[in-house]
Amino acid sequence: MRGHLRQLFTASKRISFAASLPRMKNSGNAKLIYAATGTLFGAATGIASLKNWPDQNQPWALTQAAIPRARFYADEVTTLKGLEEIRREIGDDAVSTDGDDLEEHGHSEWSTSNTAVRAKAIVRPSSTQQVSAIAKICSKYKIPMVPYGAGSSVEGNFSSPHSGICIDMSQMDKVIEFHPDDLDVVVQAGVNWTALNEQIKDSGLFLPLDPSPTAQIGGMVATNCSGTNAMRYGTMKDYVLSLTVVLADGSVIKTRHRPRKTSAGYNLTALFTGSEGTLGIITEATLKLAIIPPRQSVATASFATVKDATTAASKMIREGVNLAALELMDDLQMKVVNLSGGADGRKWEESPTLFLKFSGTDRVIKDSIDSAKRVARSSGCQSFESATSEESMASLWSARKQALWACLATRPEGTEIWSTDVAVPISRMADLIDECKKESAKLGLFSSVLGHVGDGNFHQMIMYNPNDPEETLNVKEFVDGMMQKAGEHGIGLGKKHCLVKELGPETIGVMKAFKLSVDPHWLLNPGKIFDE
Repeated sequence: MRGHLRQLFTASKRISFAASLPRMKNSGNAKLIYAATGTLFGAATGIASLKNWPDQNQPWALTQAAIPRARFYADEVTTLKGLEEIRREIGDDAVSTDGDDLEEHGHSEWSTSNTAVRAKAIVRPSSTQQVSAIAKICSKYKIPMVPYGAGSSVEGNFSSPHSGICIDMSQMDKVIEFHPDDLDVVVQAGVNWTALNEQIKDSGLFLPLDPSPTAQIGGMVATNCSGTNAMRYGTMKDYVLSLTVVLADGSVIKTRHRPRKTSAGYNLTALFTGSEGTLGIITEATLKLAIIPPRQSVATASFATVKDATTAASKMIREGVNLAALELMDDLQMKVVNLSGGADGRKWEESPTLFLKFSGTDRVIKDSIDSAKRVARSSGCQSFESATSEESMASLWSARKQALWACLATRPEGTEIWSTDVAVPISRMADLIDECKKESAKLGLFSSVLGHVGDGNFHQMIMYNPNDPEETLNVKEFVDGMMQKAGEHGIGLGKKHCLVKELGPETIGVMKAFKLSVDPHWLLNPGKIFDE
């Protein structure tokens, strides 16, 4: 440990403490400062660039100018040398440098948070041991590592701004252990959640998250994914019992054992969940499962305005209507679904629409539908349609599930979609969505709203021409304004500055200190969450 701290101190030797340090160099405090260098350097890296340091009343202060860029990544020659070692370690077939493969793993047409840089190679391990071997080699040569799941993220989580290698986890798709009596399952990171639910459905259990149907467990954990069922069942963090994680130097750790009730040590499981692959590469997960409800039903309710629809949604939540899901699509989004051919063979009323899901016994569902209908009508509901058969439920819910793909299908040539993801208190939801709709209309561009309003979270999609500087700037300023008003949660490559505004420099400093302690060379998904 002392050697590690000494190495960090040497790497950061240009860092100067305040003028009081020379006077302290022979004192006992100097040893304390030296021993704390690893943590202080990480915290100061976060704080110094965010506050007006130094403060002469704080002798520990570091200046931004004094902090060097202490970590340098491998150049192309060194990266290729490392790749040759990786080929020898895990097999030539597991490494790809195909141009199309690199592009597919480095760019997303449904995300605005893309970078121009691409990884040098895609590496596809098949076990935790292979991931560990890859990390050891990358650590040796200082090659950045970007974990990749299904690529369904809309926030640039798998972009490679510093190149390096992309570690595609899709070959790690095994269900390792299934314990139906304990209501849990152990899976590799590349398992698709819909395939998992299909495999275990006869047990009467399921993983209730409902993100993109292509999403994989590793990516779902790394982003703490939500989904249409979050209102009833929570988010991914509520279902992760334990993780197997490969650290930057190739070390393998397990955050805890399988029993649910444990308070031993720090809650590392929660720490890695939502860390976007910046602290470690998730290779296996032990997941809690839920019991499939005996019955389900869905309904749609259309309104004259978005504010009417979101007001109804807020009322349903506040009055305790028993809902499993509560989603919103505005009038433009419903029109897009119709333009793309409709959903499940039907055309939809082009009005702001709430999509509701119910679960439980027949009696519970009936009472829930009656309550939802009553609240919806009190907020100006124009039509209310419910269904209980599998076929009719699939038909009603299909428009919500096809929303993103419908937008992509109808997008004019030469335009891109700027997709936002805004978290807001439920009490402010109606006013904020209404305000965002009015403000975006001033842009003169296509802009639609949809989202998980039952979870206090919505998306706004804007189609714009990225080659038009004025148009791009206007959209960016509008999106930044949305984040300011909402208190955005800041996830993703394009919204790192929002995280700073949300949490403050002291909190970011602690996060950076921990990042430095487990990844001293910033090799794991660099450029995400916050900058070095």
